This record gives sequence, C-alpha cells and structure tokens, in this order.
Amino acid sequence: MNGSATCPAQDPWLAHSVRIQQVIQETPGVATYNLAFDDPVVGERFRYRPGQFCMIYLPGLGEIAVSISGNPARTDVVPHTIRVAGRVTQALADLEEGAGIGLRGPFGSVWPTDRCAGRDVILAAGGIGLAPLRPVIYDILADRDRYGAVTLLYGCRLPSGLLYTSEYQKWRAGGIAVKTTVDRAEDDWGGNVGVVTVLLDRLSLARPSETVLMTCGPEVMMWYTIQAALDRGLNADSVFLSMERNMNCAIGLCGHCQFGSDFVCKDGPVLPYERVASILRVDDL
Repeated sequence: MNGSATCPAQDPWLAHSVRIQQVIQETPGVATYNLAFDDPVVGERFRYRPGQFCMIYLPGLGEIAVSISGNPARTDVVPHTIRVAGRVTQALADLEEGAGIGLRGPFGSVWPTDRCAGRDVILAAGGIGLAPLRPVIYDILADRDRYGAVTLLYGCRLPSGLLYTSEYQKWRAGGIAVKTTVDRAEDDWGGNVGVVTVLLDRLSLARPSETVLMTCGPEVMMWYTIQAALDRGLNADSVFLSMERNMNCAIGLCGHCQFGSDFVCKDGPVLPYERVASILRVDDL
C-alpha cells in the first residue's frame, strides 16, 4: 500500500502566513520558492513527508496545489518548485523575495519509502515531475545503506529544462545513479536523446522482483514507463505514481480532482498503480 495520508491536525482551511525567503530560478518559467513561516511556532511544528503537497494562497487571486520539493529533514524553509502556467502562478512569479503569501497543508498521501528497505529503487520522472520525487532522494541519501541499488531516470524536452542540475553530482556521490535524457538535443548536449522508457530499457536490473518503481510526470510518460517496468519483471504491487489534478479544497470535498472512485487530493496524489491501472488511460475521466 502507499503511505497513509497525513493531514494537518489544525483546521485544514486555515492558511498560515509565510514569506518568500528565497527564489531560485531553476529553468525558464520554473522557480523554487523557499517559504518560511512568519510564526516560528508554526514553523517548528510543520512536518511533511515525501509526496505531500500544500495549497499556496495569493489573496485576491486564488490557491494552487503544489507538491513540496524540499528536504523533509529541514524545518527552516518549505520549498515548492512551480512552473508558470496560469494567473496565480504568474502572479507568484512576479513577487519579490520577502513578499507574504498564505500556505495551508501538508495534505495527501506519501511515497512508500518504508517499503523500500533492502530493495532496489527506480525513480522515473518527466519534466517538472522530478519536483515531487526530490524529497524521496533526500530521504534515501539520509539513510543510504538502508536501500539497495537506487537509480533516477529523468527525461525532459530540452536540456535547458532539466531541474536541479547542480545537485546531480552530490546525488551520484551519495550512491544514486542519475541518468538523464531529452526529447531534443541542443548544441552543447552530449547525453541521451529519447524518452524515459529508453533509459529503463537499457537499465540493468539485478533483481526486478525486489525493485520498487516510483514515477511522476505526464500521464502518458508514466503509463509507458510503468508498462516497460512490468515487462522487465517488476511486480505491479511495487509500482507507485503521483497524479496531478485540479485540486481546489485539498480534503476531498469539492470533487474537482475526482479520479474514478478516488480523490487525488485526499487518496493521493501518490497512488499504487494497481489502484488506478484500469482507468489510467481513460480520456476525460
């Protein structure tokens, strides 16, 4: 099963005041916002696990659901990596460091790192889908001996769109194999060209039946990555994915994020593949 949902003990509708402590421009149109609570007591109590998300509130404009992309062991800031895609995200991009916004959460289910002890792990991400998996990487690095072989397979449209490139060397030094690919090479790119499944097809799997796959990215990318993993011998009950839907309330009341019988905000965003396999490729659901 996937990690249990962990919602805040306080009123889930209560948005806490936070400041944009730092903005890190990751790629064109994508930035990481390190948020710090105005109330230090709230900040000290705030805890999250890999895979969870928060609702970021801009007064007068609305809220957006964004996965937390930081290190769960850090309590001074709560990072969120955000792509400009609409009115709220554009308004957020226009803010300067020090600006105040609202934050409520954390919400949602978590990546099943507790199931990975002694097993091999494959993290497969596409585009900004690396952001929800980044906390898993930090978790694994903090207790690397607890896991077997760990591999990150990451694909993007262009090399200039790859996230967190300054961290790859540290991840590799910590015992995580980092393999990247792009749909279209640029002049200075000497790496792989192709989709993420190409990386998976080339990956040597010593014990596929003892390997866990966690994947996040466009649904078509996740679908084909999962099928490739199953073809390589991974068990369906060892495959997990993070869904992205229009989440408005974050607690399963409004129905905007319903996916089959599940509500992505409450039952997800991390879901076992077996739970959604029959409807993952159904259009307009």
